[in-house]
Amino acid sequence: MSTTNVTVLPPELAPPEVIHNCPTCSHWLPEGTLACPDCQTLTYGAHLSQIAYSAQQLEQEQKWAEARERWKSALVWLPEETQQAESVRQHIAQIDARLKAAQDQKARWTKRLGPFAPIALFLLKIKSGLFLLFKLKFLLSLVAFFGIYWVLFGWKFAVGFTACLFIHEMGHFVAVKRRGLKADLPIFMPGLGAYVRWYSQGVSLPDLASISLAGPMYGLVAALACYGIFLETHQPIFLVLVYVGAWINFLNLLPVLGLDGAQAASALSRLQRGLIAATCIVLFGLTITNGDLFGQTTQWIFLIVGLGMAWRCFTPDEPAAPSTRTFLYFQALILVLGVIVYKTQFAGMAR
Repeated sequence: MSTTNVTVLPPELAPPEVIHNCPTCSHWLPEGTLACPDCQTLTYGAHLSQIAYSAQQLEQEQKWAEARERWKSALVWLPEETQQAESVRQHIAQIDARLKAAQDQKARWTKRLGPFAPIALFLLKIKSGLFLLFKLKFLLSLVAFFGIYWVLFGWKFAVGFTACLFIHEMGHFVAVKRRGLKADLPIFMPGLGAYVRWYSQGVSLPDLASISLAGPMYGLVAALACYGIFLETHQPIFLVLVYVGAWINFLNLLPVLGLDGAQAASALSRLQRGLIAATCIVLFGLTITNGDLFGQTTQWIFLIVGLGMAWRCFTPDEPAAPSTRTFLYFQALILVLGVIVYKTQFAGMAR
C-alpha cells in the first residue's frame, strides 16, 4: 500500500570539460567562451542545468547556505550581462534575505531570553534529538510488526512475511525515488500492512500508476523468490509465504480505499477497467469446481477485486488519455498473481 524524507544531499559537481564547439550550431569557440556569438546558446548549458537541479535539491532540504553557494557557482559559467545571470543573482539575494531574517530572529530571541538563552539552545538540541528518534519510526514499527506476527504464527512465518511486505513497500519507495521525488521509509501497521508516504505534486497519472503498481510487482518477485526457496528446501513454510504474499498483493489491486489498485485505475479508461474486471471474474469462475460455489477451491478474492474494478467503470474519473502501458501492467499482475494464488491455495489453508 502506498500514500501520498529521505535526506540526501546532492554531491559537489565536477567542473565540465572545456567546450570548443557550440552545442547548437557547432561554431568553433575559443577557450573560455560562455555563449556562442552566432546563436547565443550558452556553452555550458548542460552543466548549468545540473547546478540548478542540485541547488533546488538543497533548497528542498532547507540547506539554504549550501544552496546559495551552489547557485553562486553557476555565475562562473554564465556571461555576466545575460538575463540568466541576473536571475541567478536575484535568487541569491532572496536566499541572503532569508538567511539574514533567520539570523535576526535568532538574535532577537537571544536578546529577549537574556540569561535563559543557553537553556533555550539546549532545549532546541533536545528537540533535534527527538526528531532523529522520530526518524526511527520505520525501524520501530518494523520490530513491532515482526514481534506481533512472531507471537501469532511463529518466528519463521514472521520473518518471511515481514520480509515480503518490506519488499512490497520498497517497490513503491524505489519507484518514487527514481522519479526524483521525496519519500519516507515504510511504516508498518500490524494487522493493516504498511505504507510509504511520499509527495505526489505534479506527477502524471501514468507515473502515479507505475508507482502504485511497483508494490505488487516487487511483492510478486518476493513470492517467486519464496517459491524458489521452497523448491530447494521443500520446507512448507515457504509455500505458505508464496500463497499469503500473492494473496495480499492481489488484494492490493482492489481499486478502492486507497489501495494500490485505486491509484493505478485512475490511469485507465472505462473499457480497460472493464477488461480487467472481466479477467478477475473469469479467474473466479475457474476456481469453482463441480458447480460448488462455496467449495474449497473457490477464491472469492478474485470476485471482490473484479467487482471493485467493475464499479470503477462507472465512476466519473476516466482520464482524457488512458495509459495502455498501465493496462498491460495491471492485467499482467492480475493474471500472474491470480495463477499463483490458485495453485498454492491449499498451502494457505494449511497455515
